[in-house]
Amino acid sequence: MNTQNSAYDVILVGGGTAGSVLAARLSEDPDVRVLLLEAGPSMSGLPDAVAQPPAWPSLAATAAGWGDSTVVQRASGGPIPLPRGRGLGGSSAINAMVFARGHRSSYDSWGEHGAKGWSFDDLLPYFQRSETAVSGAPGRGTDGPLVVGPATTPNDVLLACLDGAVEAGHRRARDISGGLEEGFAPVDLNIVAGRRQSAADAYLAPVLNRSNLHVVTDAVAHRLLFEGERCTGVEYGVDGRTHTATTAGEVVLTAGTIGSAQLLLRSGIGPEKDLRRARVDVFHALPGVGHNLHDHPRANLVYRAQREVPAARHNHGEIVGLLRSAPESDGPDLQIIFIDIPLPNPVAPVTNGFTIGVSPMRPLSRGTLRITSADPYAPPLIDPNYFAAEQDVRAVFAGITAARRIAWSSALAEWGIEEVSPGLDAVDEPSISDYARKYFGSYCHPVGTCAMGEDEVSVVDSQLRVRGLDGLRVADASVIPSIPSNNTNATVYAIAERAAALLQGRH
Repeated sequence: MNTQNSAYDVILVGGGTAGSVLAARLSEDPDVRVLLLEAGPSMSGLPDAVAQPPAWPSLAATAAGWGDSTVVQRASGGPIPLPRGRGLGGSSAINAMVFARGHRSSYDSWGEHGAKGWSFDDLLPYFQRSETAVSGAPGRGTDGPLVVGPATTPNDVLLACLDGAVEAGHRRARDISGGLEEGFAPVDLNIVAGRRQSAADAYLAPVLNRSNLHVVTDAVAHRLLFEGERCTGVEYGVDGRTHTATTAGEVVLTAGTIGSAQLLLRSGIGPEKDLRRARVDVFHALPGVGHNLHDHPRANLVYRAQREVPAARHNHGEIVGLLRSAPESDGPDLQIIFIDIPLPNPVAPVTNGFTIGVSPMRPLSRGTLRITSADPYAPPLIDPNYFAAEQDVRAVFAGITAARRIAWSSALAEWGIEEVSPGLDAVDEPSISDYARKYFGSYCHPVGTCAMGEDEVSVVDSQLRVRGLDGLRVADASVIPSIPSNNTNATVYAIAERAAALLQGRH
């Protein structure tokens, strides 16, 4: 459709997880006119493999992904692929379908820069609003759009890993997805009747026939439009033609940690030094935009097995553990995930085996997101600065040590396993830490580039409004000031649900 000079009450930029939630919730009121702009394809334009849970590792290289990589990382000496979704559903259409809240302790620091009302307990109603959790565990939602639950038949090798974790002294949790427990358990998944359930599937598809909701795909946002300090619309491109959409209400950026910060910077909103370096005129100096970028890195232990590992039926990573890297930690800061395929590794190819992934869940390393020009089609400079903080390396060392104890438990003995990577070349703290620094990948959970708070380094305030401007909010993973201690998608759903309540005046 042509939205030239059309006026809307709300314009959403980005049709991923947050955009799908907000489009559905805000258009519940037939008097609210909502425009959703998405840079990627419609649901019908995504690969068929999107719906097939075991196929997710192939999706980053398709039209459903942006194809991003970081700049060269000092730790590894090379760039790191950083897949993110492109198209309706965003990263929820290409991710590994793990649906888990962070442990409640990992939200305690969200108020350090003055953000008010964003503790775990504050978020709990919005977590619940997003989900129908089949586990029936305490504190879980019962009537949300997402139907979430553990794998119905976990892979036998993963169940052996779970038994090994318990044998090694770890707690067997009931609901590792609920944010209240530590230990190991099958994790909730966004899989319904054997098919992926993305944000677009759960929220957007059922409401696309609403007359007050307009969705435009293949629409790349160029820049934000302003009258004085009020944001009044968005300039965007479709098929080489430039369009303008205007709003009598608000523009809400839901383009994710990379996309939302990019759009602010291209519009002249951000650190003056960064904007001048990119030859972009400074419209509104805001030093935090693009800073505070951080992510979960993940190191993998790859095992060869003599017993045949059954073919994957679900998402490959069906069982996770949350644990502390040190007894004195104020909450779990490590995740161990059991994966039923041998991931590529730097030592030797493995055809039959499995992987144990180790990720520091509360990393201290911080990086930046920058642009090189105002060109909306130029790739950004993404630098999560992985493992800049030595504490992150120590956490991974603790995780690898714990993972090895699980691997060598009697529960896994019948599988006849051999550790291929890192193998016997990494046996002490220096060599294991060196392996982790060199051979890691992104867990694809970037956050923080439009961090929430009430001080001068914050980008949005506690109401998600961009500081110093009117009519402009951000509501996605970019507002997360410090990453939660689990996969981030469930938290983004909760942020978007709360943003809808704020915009509707229900909060």
